[in-house]
Amino acid sequence: MPKVKSLAALIMMFFTMFLLGGLSSTKGIVLDEVEKDIGLDLSQFGLVVFIFQWGFVIASVLIGYFTDKRGVKLMMVIGSIIMGAGLLGTGLAQTIAFFLGFYLVVGFGLGAMTVASNAIVPAVYPEKQGVMFNVAMGVYGFGMFLFPIVLKTMFSNDISWRYFYIGIAVLLIAFIIYVFTNNVPEGKVDKIDLSAFVTMLKQGQFLLIMVFLIFYVSAEVSFMNFFPNYLKDLELGGASEATKNSMVATIISVFSLCFTVGRLAGGWLISKLGERFLLISFSALGLLFVTVSKVFADEWVYLFGIAGLFFSVLFPTATAIGTKMSKTGGSALGLVYVAAGIGGAFAGWIVGLVSEAYGSSTGFNLPILFLGVLLLISFFIRPEEKTTS
Repeated sequence: MPKVKSLAALIMMFFTMFLLGGLSSTKGIVLDEVEKDIGLDLSQFGLVVFIFQWGFVIASVLIGYFTDKRGVKLMMVIGSIIMGAGLLGTGLAQTIAFFLGFYLVVGFGLGAMTVASNAIVPAVYPEKQGVMFNVAMGVYGFGMFLFPIVLKTMFSNDISWRYFYIGIAVLLIAFIIYVFTNNVPEGKVDKIDLSAFVTMLKQGQFLLIMVFLIFYVSAEVSFMNFFPNYLKDLELGGASEATKNSMVATIISVFSLCFTVGRLAGGWLISKLGERFLLISFSALGLLFVTVSKVFADEWVYLFGIAGLFFSVLFPTATAIGTKMSKTGGSALGLVYVAAGIGGAFAGWIVGLVSEAYGSSTGFNLPILFLGVLLLISFFIRPEEKTTS
């Protein structure tokens, strides 16, 4: 395989992962600004998260099928066009209805790009998939870390969030041109066998993994999306709004950096601690750090950022345990991402409703509740049980 072709394919995948990481870590920061700009209340804020997550899940299922049928290149272009249109629409939206509609489009486009890009690595590096996916996760983390800093700089210079989304939409035009003008190896996504779903859902341990993932994603999504609003409602010694904006961006960047370090060290941690102990200990430490940070927010608010280290390995570790329980990897992953989508969608919606009704501080108790349930479930997961479909 020519080196140029491999390089072009990897650039496409890394760009997608960089963008996915950046948008995932800044949704809460941007939505907090949208709340002030077009009158989005916290219940509608939660509905935005709900819509985005379902767009992502629907795209993951549909685009996975069409990537096998039509190829990576076409699906990458289609995903980029959809997401670019969604970002442009949200950047220009003047009403809540239009914003909600276009945010669904953003989620769908991002899901499409992610599925298509993930099919590239097996085609380019079939013998080094684990290494390259870890590198891709590093790029994802770099996007998580950098984008909040970009927003912090923009807001400190009174530049609207709208230019952030419109700017990414323009960047996607250049990316589409790049995809069109380069050859891409036609990778394939894992096949999803619908008949295997019933068999897997009868496995008690696999069901536990799905429930674990629902609550993990619930905790991560509600933390990342509602933390900015929660922090800005705190007194923090009379800090100004500009100071709080800066603190939010810094803490999210620290969280993202710790998250990336944890993901890159995940393989080593599993080899040293074992899968079950890792799930239990990191669930407990995540719960501890978020709880202590919230109780002592005025003194130790930056401690929230360290929690990213303990969030980092829970999803990939649980996913790995789940996929080893079945011979149909594509079907197992399909159920994993459905569980993740359910958790992310409904958690955002519920936290938004509670925050609107009882205040952001009460709403931000829910990520702690989700982490508590996560810890409880982790005690019942036994990776050593080998089952097959």
